[in-house]
Amino acid sequence: MNKINIACIIDDDPIFIFGTKKIMQIANFCNSVHVFNNGAEAFSALKGFIENNEELPEIILLDLNMPIMDGWQFLDKITTISIPSSISIYIVTSSINPIDVEKSKQYTNVTRYIVKPISAADLKLILEDRAC
Repeated sequence: MNKINIACIIDDDPIFIFGTKKIMQIANFCNSVHVFNNGAEAFSALKGFIENNEELPEIILLDLNMPIMDGWQFLDKITTISIPSSISIYIVTSSINPIDVEKSKQYTNVTRYIVKPISAADLKLILEDRAC
């Protein structure tokens, strides 16, 4: 399996970000990681990457519960711009609410729903998804 060139973490929890970056490093998952603390920061950056024809992340790990713009709002907002289908969005959240799981299925750009904490096995699944 090929590793990801650029991954993106959208989450406001510094402990989750630190741990996820560490697991990514140990698993040799990606070459680089963009980190944004809320959906608004991430949306603005992704829009800028697209407008400036810069390389985009291949995967986005998206938390649902964040200040300013949460994960649901980000998913709604991202549909207003033309993002390539090559970007896979993975919801990574502490929510085990079946309503959230079902709601995530309404978004065609969401590949998988992962309950925190993320593990090396989850990263392997993401790489397998990308290989298909």
